[in-house]
Amino acid sequence: MSKPMIAVLPLYDKAKESYWMLPGYMKGIEEAGGIPVIMSLTANEEDILAIAEKFDGFLFTGGQDVNPNLYGEKKENYCDEICEERDFMEGILFNHVLRLNKPAFGICRGLQLFNVLLGGTLYQDIAAQRPGENQLEHKQTVSYDQAVHQVYIQKDSTFYNIMKKEVIMVNSLHHQGIKHLADSLVPGAKSEDDLIEAVYIPGKNFVLAVQWHPEFNYHIDANCAKLFLEFVKSCELSLKITKPVVENIE
Repeated sequence: MSKPMIAVLPLYDKAKESYWMLPGYMKGIEEAGGIPVIMSLTANEEDILAIAEKFDGFLFTGGQDVNPNLYGEKKENYCDEICEERDFMEGILFNHVLRLNKPAFGICRGLQLFNVLLGGTLYQDIAAQRPGENQLEHKQTVSYDQAVHQVYIQKDSTFYNIMKKEVIMVNSLHHQGIKHLADSLVPGAKSEDDLIEAVYIPGKNFVLAVQWHPEFNYHIDANCAKLFLEFVKSCELSLKITKPVVENIE
C-alpha cells in the first residue's frame, strides 16, 4: 500500500537566509508510516495551491512568533523575531488545506498560527501579559525531551480519544500562547495554570495542534508517538480518498 506524502513546513534561519529542520519532525512521521517532504517558502499562490492539492497531510512546525499584525495588534518589545515569509505561505496553505479537508498537524507555533488564522489572538509574551502567582514556567531550560508539567485533557475531546488519559506530562518551549480562542477551535487540553495547550476542529479529517513538542519525545513517550500515529493514519485516509487505487489490467 502506498504511504502518504506529508508536507513539512520548514524552519527558517533569517540571519543565514537558510531553511533547516529538526530530525524529530521527519522521523516522527517516518516511524508512524508516512513520507515527510520539507517544503520551500514561496509567495507564489498557484504553487501553494498545487502543494495543498498534491500532498496528503501537512505538518506546521514550530519557530518564529506569529506577526501580531495578523491578530490586530502592534508588535511589542517582548514579542520575538517574526518571519513574514512563513506567515504568508502558511496562511494561504492552511486555508487551502481546510477547504480540501486534508489533515493538518500544528506544533507550538503551528497551534498559535491556527488560532490566529481562524480569528483568535495570542499573548505576545505569557510572563509579561499573563502574570500570576500560579503561573508555570512555559519555556524550560532543561533538556528538550524532558517533560516538565502536566496538561489536563478534556474527556469528551478528540485528544482523549487519542490518548485515553485525562492527564499527561509534556515538555514546554514557548513564550507565547492562546489568549482568545478562535470560535471554530475547541480546546483539547489545558495546563495547570489554565493555558490552552491543545486545540482541534470537530468534524474535520484531522485539524489538530499542540503547544508542546512531540518531535523531541516521540521515541521515548508513547503519548507523543500517538500524535504522530494518529496524524499519519488520517493522512492515509486522505490518500485513499484523493487517490483511489486503480487495478492494473493486463
